[in-house]
Amino acid sequence: MHLKLQGISKKVGAATWLYDMSLEPVPGAVTVLLGATQAGKTSLMRIMAGLDVPSHGIVSVDGVDVTGMPVRERNVAMVYQQFINYPAMTVHDNIASPMKLRGDKNVAERVQELAAKLHIEMFLQRLPAELSGGQQQRVALARALAKGAPLMLLDEPLVNLDYKLREELREELTQLFAASDSTVIYATTEPGEALLLGGYTAVMDAGELLQYGPTAEVFHFPKSLRVARAFSDPPMNLLDATRQGHGLRLKSGAVLSIDVPTAGSQALTLGVRASALRLTAAPGDLALDGQVELAEISGSDTFVHLSTAVGEVVAQLTGVHFFDLGAALTLHLNPAQVYVFDAQGDLLLAPKKGGQR
Repeated sequence: MHLKLQGISKKVGAATWLYDMSLEPVPGAVTVLLGATQAGKTSLMRIMAGLDVPSHGIVSVDGVDVTGMPVRERNVAMVYQQFINYPAMTVHDNIASPMKLRGDKNVAERVQELAAKLHIEMFLQRLPAELSGGQQQRVALARALAKGAPLMLLDEPLVNLDYKLREELREELTQLFAASDSTVIYATTEPGEALLLGGYTAVMDAGELLQYGPTAEVFHFPKSLRVARAFSDPPMNLLDATRQGHGLRLKSGAVLSIDVPTAGSQALTLGVRASALRLTAAPGDLALDGQVELAEISGSDTFVHLSTAVGEVVAQLTGVHFFDLGAALTLHLNPAQVYVFDAQGDLLLAPKKGGQR
């Protein structure tokens, strides 16, 4: 399916939910809508589905204007945060229903296959009311996948699942999407989920579409501070700096040898991803001396919050580390891993992939 949104906007009363935007998801691929709560992801998906009509703009499918066409007349599969299943049907029949409507063969085999991938094969003879919320969400997801619609809309479908199962299903979904011909639109608040799903990412914030492109490209080359903030977890460290000769001077007085374009304002913002800060030094590194304010262990990583002369920073350290609160600690930063933004928040310089310029 070739879905195209042209000049879409949405107003509800005096409030603007979506500002003028155009988006053309790559057919047969996954497009992730990434943004915080109330970024406009669900509003945009409802317009894609035909549940809502935009205030302005055109929605076309395969070159045909479908802007006013209701959802019942479109071949769309949807899964939202609030799962919807047929309460009087067993799990098996819920998943089988779209395949039976199409007259598919080998329905039972396909149901078993989908149920196994989503870890619900043991519940096939139960009614949805006998399942937990997370299990019911997986039933809804299986039914959407079984429909095989050319357009699949998934609005944070894993948000109600526990952490371990969510991690497992992300990997399964990536494989299922790759084996499908559907154009998949997947909304999430989590940058890590966008990176895992790959494909393409549209970064949204407060009703605006900020950037769209291949996921890795958007992550490595965010066009603005707003994109960098949205596509970083933990948030990107932002440090004030001014031009000084062929380098940049930080609040601490330290000068980084970074050759940035000469045009533009003197005041700049440096962006440093938490994963770029290290405990060990390398030649040419900047040392950031500070005190530990908080150390959080999450999975196999440790997140250290440090108060330094250049400001508050967060480091993502691989492995489990223990630090006393208030303890002195030095982190190290390679200048080649720094992003530079101008006074308007536009990207001036980004690290090349691999961390070298």
